[in-house]
Amino acid sequence: MTDFAATRCLFHLPEGMIYLDGNSLGPLPKSAAERVAAMMRDEWGEMLIGGWNRAGWMAQPMALGDRIGALIGAEPGHVTVGDTLSIKVYQALAAALAMTDRKVILSDNGNFPSDLYIAEGLIGTLGRGHELRVVEPEAVEDTLDESIGVLMLTEVDYRTGRLHDMKGLTEKAHALGIVTVWDLAHSAGALSVDVSGTRADFAVGCTYKYLNGGPGAPAFIYVAPRHAETARPALCGWLGHEAPFAFDPDYRPGAGVERMRVGTPPILQFAALNAALDAWDGVDMADLRAASQRLSERFIAEVEARTDLVLASPRDPARRGSQVSFRHPDGYAVMQALIARGVIGDFRAPDILRFGFTPLYLGEEEVVEAAAILSEILTTGTWDRAEFHQRQAVT
Repeated sequence: MTDFAATRCLFHLPEGMIYLDGNSLGPLPKSAAERVAAMMRDEWGEMLIGGWNRAGWMAQPMALGDRIGALIGAEPGHVTVGDTLSIKVYQALAAALAMTDRKVILSDNGNFPSDLYIAEGLIGTLGRGHELRVVEPEAVEDTLDESIGVLMLTEVDYRTGRLHDMKGLTEKAHALGIVTVWDLAHSAGALSVDVSGTRADFAVGCTYKYLNGGPGAPAFIYVAPRHAETARPALCGWLGHEAPFAFDPDYRPGAGVERMRVGTPPILQFAALNAALDAWDGVDMADLRAASQRLSERFIAEVEARTDLVLASPRDPARRGSQVSFRHPDGYAVMQALIARGVIGDFRAPDILRFGFTPLYLGEEEVVEAAAILSEILTTGTWDRAEFHQRQAVT
């Protein structure tokens, strides 16, 4: 059994704070500051440019990819890390479209808007008559047909936590000749993912949420082995070249998923991410999933016993990711009042109060206390103070 009391000790958690927002930004791993400082002092400081060879900087995108790959069920050597999630979505979608003559990209309105923006921009750039078709999450399966070229979904709905059936949808898509792109931003580090077993074609994700890599931490991309040597990277970066230091004026794609490398690896961010991934050593994902469901179920029970908030997430824990959402017409103000009391969640328009459950550092006592504070804020009406209605740039 995974010792979550031990993993909790690995994180800096501010005194008096109940942190229920790891689904948006994970907390600081205690070892990360020293790891980054050591990299700056001993590698950048002493080795300077020699760090690319002596400290193995150039190999880190694939080494980190294997560490993340172990958490998402990927085959070794088929995940690489670097750049932003938007770039990785662009690469995966472009490569998927190049594998089919069909013109329709199917997604749902629970997909993170950025993914849809990327699709719209790519369609405009290609100028070949592609169409982005967006349906309700519940309608995805029934919408699949032989007109669809690519199915592009975020496995866990960022608003409600609704969980797509990755295996079932991928199987049906493949039976119809559809290529799949899965965004694991709200899945990696939150639940058991098996990109190999589900036969996903492409998968992408970020590392600053449940993987705790820090603000702006780099993204990852998975390419199934059957596509690795033929996928077109679209963004043909220098480090995705077969031989970057040959300085060939013509692009030749690198081997396998390495062709999906674009820009220079962000070595400072990699140092923090490496420290964060240490927390996963010895963690059983089945244990994590069970603990997450216990925490979320307890929170729902406590909130519904104390308030009249409306649950926006699926009732069945097997159909949720690792977050729970409730609706309130003044959800923004309610969340600001909660934050002022040290309970950190977030708000998603138009009316979603969103809470993440991360067993690596969150326990049942905190969940119960958070529900009690939420109830108090609603009962006393303190959420309706003017300062809580003033919108900040980040919600």
